[in-house]
Amino acid sequence: QVQLVESGGGLVQPGGSLRLSCAASGFIFSNSYMRWYRQAPGKERELVAGITSAADTTNYADSVKGRFTISRDNAKNTVYLQMNSLKPEDTAVYYCNVYLWAEYWGQGTQVTVSS
Repeated sequence: QVQLVESGGGLVQPGGSLRLSCAASGFIFSNSYMRWYRQAPGKERELVAGITSAADTTNYADSVKGRFTISRDNAKNTVYLQMNSLKPEDTAVYYCNVYLWAEYWGQGTQVTVSS
């Protein structure tokens, strides 16, 4: 079955960095477009970044451009989200996502940016 397992979240001070990982299984990862979403308390889930199967194209929400970088390692079936210059408004649960024959989500990892 399809599984997406996020890790790497935590508490970080403003201006700090975190690297999220999402380990995928149960589908052909190297053929799949992968996305990161986030959901802050009381807000709708929003798309943060996406990456093509060959990692030749990436897309970002305006709010994270220049600060976040999505990448992938197809040999490890893992997608990453490097987050730099973190702000309090980046506080959210971050989810890994793939659309195959249906939408699949990981369990999420909490990122809290606070002093």
